[in-house]
Amino acid sequence: MTQEKWGQLCQKLLKTVGQNNYTTWIEPLEFQALEEGVAVFSVPTNFMGNYVSQNFSDLILYELNNSGEAVQRLAFRVAANSPVRPLRNAHSRPANNEAPKVRAAEAADPMDALQAAPLDPRFTFDSFVVGKPNELAHAAARRVSEGGPVTFNPLVLYGGVGLGKTHLMHAIAWELKVKRPDLNVLYLSAEQFMYRFVQALRERRMMDFKHLFRSVDVLMVDDVQFIAGKDSTQEEFFHTFNALVDQNKQIIISADRAPGEIKDLEDRVKSRLQCGLVVDLHPTDYELRLGILQTKVQMYRATYPDLVITDGVLEFLAHRISTNVRVLEGALTRLFAFASLVGREINMELTQDCLADVLRASERKITVEEIQRKVSDYYNIRLSDIIGPKRLRSYARPRQVAMYLCKQLTSRSLPEIGRRFGGRDHTTVMHGVKRIEELKMVDGQIAEDVEMLRRALEA
Repeated sequence: MTQEKWGQLCQKLLKTVGQNNYTTWIEPLEFQALEEGVAVFSVPTNFMGNYVSQNFSDLILYELNNSGEAVQRLAFRVAANSPVRPLRNAHSRPANNEAPKVRAAEAADPMDALQAAPLDPRFTFDSFVVGKPNELAHAAARRVSEGGPVTFNPLVLYGGVGLGKTHLMHAIAWELKVKRPDLNVLYLSAEQFMYRFVQALRERRMMDFKHLFRSVDVLMVDDVQFIAGKDSTQEEFFHTFNALVDQNKQIIISADRAPGEIKDLEDRVKSRLQCGLVVDLHPTDYELRLGILQTKVQMYRATYPDLVITDGVLEFLAHRISTNVRVLEGALTRLFAFASLVGREINMELTQDCLADVLRASERKITVEEIQRKVSDYYNIRLSDIIGPKRLRSYARPRQVAMYLCKQLTSRSLPEIGRRFGGRDHTTVMHGVKRIEELKMVDGQIAEDVEMLRRALEA
């Protein structure tokens, strides 16, 4: 394939993805070669290659093959001679959508020109969907991003994969760049901190390292759990932490779990992290997932203005993909791209066909035992009372709720469910299920109890 032909394909891609996506993600790609069915592109950064691969590879492959090229997959290689952006001084501001780098004293020496991780232009407060599970974390992040007096130090954001920790970290950095361009803000991963520390040790430049890290106004370290077990790195991190706190400089940390639960993290580091505000980003609930999907659909309208999405699709995805927001967003991206390519509306049939693998992987197996425990906790009764022979209403109604949920949320047969409830007959289970179905129509409290329990079990 020639460069001229790639240029022609780019014009088609521009019409499909829109000007903003094209300028940000497609235009920087440089076609290098077509090798045994693999189209090789040069990219400025690994991040860009990964993003294009995840979000636009199907579309690019389609256009390549449609033009007569036999391409099976794409490969992205970081250009060895990618230009290095010049460092800005302490009073400069980033251009629109440009990923800011660390501000440091300008010097020819690479150790004196420490660079941080680039910021993702998509991760701002405007694009962060707020719900009950992340309300406190969002409010704390907003407060810190104002750049005012340090009220809690450090701010520690923790939670599982895909719950928004990195999004909030980037959003804080972007906001500080706008509101307080005078501040020296350093955002990097714990792995980058460790790499720079090892590099300084190897080159005998520890004094330069200490000066650079301790002269920042705001230090942001993502995924701090990765320094656990690295004794020397933890010691330097501890001293850097103390030096910045003593200077009343803001520190913001993220981790995949609470500081006290990070294995092999030194007690003194745990203690330091726990002395500020530690905020948990809880797993998303149904309403928050639906809100995220609705926000993403509005964003996609610019790229796919004529695409129709039928009622019930977003609600279906919000129910079925409940563990990871990244998977949820990726599923929607794939759905829009696929529907655009085949020229069909996004309905339930297309959704289930296109996302069959994602839906299978996201299907969490809820057990009868898990339902029994959750129901007994909810009604504040013993598990033995749920399973046992007592027929008091205070035990019988929760038992029927548990049977109903087992019928709805598991693939167990009625006889199997009966056996798990103290060897009861399947007709007893049928009666319990039918009774709850009837009560849901006339008793608001029962309906609310069942819905709350269902959400808790599916979360």
